[in-house]
Amino acid sequence: MRVAVLGSGGVGGYFGARLAAAGHEVAFLARGAHLRALREAGLRLRSIKGDLHLVPVRATDRPEEVGPVDCVLVATKAWQLPAALPLLPPLLGPATTAVPLLNGVEAVDAIAAVAGAGRVLGGAAWIRAEVEAPGRIHHAGIEPRVVLGEPGGGVTARVEALVAAFREAGVAAEASADVRSVLWSKLVFIAPTSAVGAAARVPIDVLREVPATRALLVAAMEETIAVAIAHGARLDPGLLAATLRFVDGLPAGTTSSMQRDVMAERPSELEAQCGAVVRAGRALSLPTPVNDVLYAALLPQERRARSAAGLPD
Repeated sequence: MRVAVLGSGGVGGYFGARLAAAGHEVAFLARGAHLRALREAGLRLRSIKGDLHLVPVRATDRPEEVGPVDCVLVATKAWQLPAALPLLPPLLGPATTAVPLLNGVEAVDAIAAVAGAGRVLGGAAWIRAEVEAPGRIHHAGIEPRVVLGEPGGGVTARVEALVAAFREAGVAAEASADVRSVLWSKLVFIAPTSAVGAAARVPIDVLREVPATRALLVAAMEETIAVAIAHGARLDPGLLAATLRFVDGLPAGTTSSMQRDVMAERPSELEAQCGAVVRAGRALSLPTPVNDVLYAALLPQERRARSAAGLPD
């Protein structure tokens, strides 16, 4: 399978490297020092699932050098997606499938607006990985997992083929007949923990042990569940309890990528996570007071970080 990775950071770098090691033809879209390191020394993966040095690596910042592929893994951070979308068309052929592996529930529609709805799958990924240095990815935690499905529902041959490719690469993968509900289920975890963690500026083990802060986290999750259901997601009745068990099982010192970005005064996924809950609630006139406050409290720093990076609000 010919694969292009659009966004070769922690998530894209990890999954792209595993697919390449399994024998697939993978091209990494990158830029700057990361691109130079990939070209000169390959991709080094330090992982709890086993280290990997992938060399040589096909890496470029020019998608036209890659051309149409079978699959595009779109693995940018959510705030980077608008700038990455113009790179997508040269990678598209008649049978190309675009697979978003971003946080949030809005990426499928954003990619479909460029690629066409028939070319896009719904996708969700679970992993903690980041670029620790140019050309070097560190997978520090969480069993890598992907769930794929047709955005309108159902499992097709292309979904099954991609799930098989991920499994052959050693990644836990599954097909879902209702992937949009999967995306909302993930948002129930990632948006509240990211927003409360960013506001409190402490790791999850500290946050979860303070009764008042834990109550804030639970309230944000409950709001997100209500918004998800109002938007048609079919969620497990035990989702809240299961999510809290997952939170309680996270290792000491765990922080979300959004929290780390906020604390480092970098642009973050605030809009795609907490902001998405607020916007989805407003669209149906459903109150989200806890998420409203979290979003408003984090928005000034987010705008300052985006301004410093030359990004629009």
